Amino acid sequence: MKFEDLLLEIGGFGRFQILILFILCLPRINLPMHFLLHNFLAATPSHHCAIPQQDAFLNLTTEEVLLINIPRDPDGTFRSCEMFSQPQFQLLLNSSLQPANSSIIQHCQHGWVYDHSQFTSTIATQWDLVCEQRGLNQATATFFFIGVTMGAVVFGYLSDRFGRKAMLLLSLVCSVIFGMLSATSISYSMLAITRTLTGVALSGVSLIVLPLGMEWVDIQHRTFSGILTSIFWSIGNMLLATVAYLVREWHWLLVAVTAPCLLSIVCLWWVPESARWLIANGKVKQAHRHLIRCARMNGRKDFTISPERFSSFHLSQALRRMATDKKPGGSYSYISLFRTPVLRKISLCSGAVWFGVAFSYYGMSMNLSGFGLNMYLSQFVFGVIEIPAKMIMYILVNRFGRQQSQAWTLILTGLCIGANVIIPKSFTSLRSVVAITGKGFSEAAFTTVYLYTSELYPTVLRQNGMGYTSFVARLGGALAPLVFLLDEVWRSLPEVTYCCVAVCCGSAAFLLPETLNMRLPEGIEDLE
Repeated sequence: MKFEDLLLEIGGFGRFQILILFILCLPRINLPMHFLLHNFLAATPSHHCAIPQQDAFLNLTTEEVLLINIPRDPDGTFRSCEMFSQPQFQLLLNSSLQPANSSIIQHCQHGWVYDHSQFTSTIATQWDLVCEQRGLNQATATFFFIGVTMGAVVFGYLSDRFGRKAMLLLSLVCSVIFGMLSATSISYSMLAITRTLTGVALSGVSLIVLPLGMEWVDIQHRTFSGILTSIFWSIGNMLLATVAYLVREWHWLLVAVTAPCLLSIVCLWWVPESARWLIANGKVKQAHRHLIRCARMNGRKDFTISPERFSSFHLSQALRRMATDKKPGGSYSYISLFRTPVLRKISLCSGAVWFGVAFSYYGMSMNLSGFGLNMYLSQFVFGVIEIPAKMIMYILVNRFGRQQSQAWTLILTGLCIGANVIIPKSFTSLRSVVAITGKGFSEAAFTTVYLYTSELYPTVLRQNGMGYTSFVARLGGALAPLVFLLDEVWRSLPEVTYCCVAVCCGSAAFLLPETLNMRLPEGIEDLE
């Protein structure tokens, strides 16, 4: 007997499943508010070198003070990281004549002055993470995703070993603790450590929410459930733009995006453990109790007493037969993903796809200022465009299958990124349209890969598989912000890198098996 047969008896998509999915969508909203927080937390406003001895220039305007102390680029803008060693008063007579002697130009000696019109404070202004320290500013996102990467390994194993719900609760509690500690950081080192630990904790939320919901839903509604859950990520995207617009001080911004985890912790009380996991681990009595509750909420009250349907006794016996055919969850590990031929191929190819999806998605999401729109508007529009992309994917993955949808959405993401390398900067509107289209494809690829991966792995290894692929994805997410530093080598090198990786990794999806309308595999033998 398969678990799907039991779902048909108790209701595979009723009030019980809707309640679970709604509650699990709450922490899903919170994820992008942290995963994309770097855009606002580490934003670098306009700045220039601090000019000493301001009293000597009381008769000059602000523009004139800058003119004689700060060198300018060919386009007329003042440089952010350099200043004259001595005031160049001759520039007041002819500002177009920039000094030819480069020896009088030096790096900032007295700190920086920042434009606070858009941000009250960010970590860049707090600790002067600009110019030579620019790498540390970008590394803040990398530290966070390193934490997410480590958390994927930890929670992937623990949720298969100790259960989905317990580990989800643990990850939410830790997210609140480390998120609030981040907001109280008194040094860059403290912030880097607490953001890394926040990433570890939130990785559990990211990893467990979708499979926990999917394991309670029947085959017919599996795609709908996956798409519905992912739409709340987009809502979180839009909420991040709104919260960041209202809260311009980085300490309080961290508090604002962390606090909603408390609501998720409270609501998790009504979410049951995965019956699939309980059965796979021989916990028949608990699975029986949750299945009876599911049947009653879904209006199948005769389920336990009707002789022609499963009785409580028959149900318990059926569950025990299912459990005896399965190895205890603790007997499996990440090594099991590579022991058999089919699983090995799935693991290698899905890992490549996840890397490409995350690398290109965060590459686009963390470049809000590169498409000619206000950064708050860009964040909001990127969230809005994701919703129709997800709805279109609901149709495509059911009509053309998971494999083709996964491959082409990721390849087209790369092509859109590559197109903006060719389109001149002066074509602002066209670049914005191409970028938004690419963002739609990128989100479609992300939506598909979550659904696709949860269907590829058997129940006894599903969280291990999700943990492994999430680990690879977070490597992509950790590297994505650092790639922006390549613009010092060639201005378009970051975009070319994102493009090539997306196209190559998208092609790997063609090697994965199709899972459309297939039963979720319970054991490794179901795949092999």
